[in-house]
Amino acid sequence: METMDARTLAERYIALWIEPDEEVCRAAIRALWAPDGAHVLLPPAELVEAAAELGFEALTLEAHGHAAIEKRVSSSYARFVAAGEHTFRARGDAVRLGPVVRFEWESVRVEDDVVLGGGSEVLLLGPDGTIVRDSMFPH
Repeated sequence: METMDARTLAERYIALWIEPDEEVCRAAIRALWAPDGAHVLLPPAELVEAAAELGFEALTLEAHGHAAIEKRVSSSYARFVAAGEHTFRARGDAVRLGPVVRFEWESVRVEDDVVLGGGSEVLLLGPDGTIVRDSMFPH
């Protein structure tokens, strides 16, 4: 993958989460992530609390490799974007420090541009510029 600036990477990253064409999305995932790359999600507080009640001190949700990341992205698209009521967009500036890129994103209601939620993304890039680890922190 060509080296790209942080803002372009953030825009391409967000674009794949709202892409309706499965083939385009699949190609974007393969272009952005390393073959063994990971998407790691800090789960919602209620899920963390339920896990703690079962004795789990730490809980993360992880998808490893292109196929698992594709399943994660397509499930998110079906749940949040497909109906045409919501979309995602980058918020603010993305920044890069060596192999780490950080940016904010938000979930927006299409009808009136009301922000419904959002989060932070921290991407660790490999030597070839592909994502080795994608850590998502919804808030």
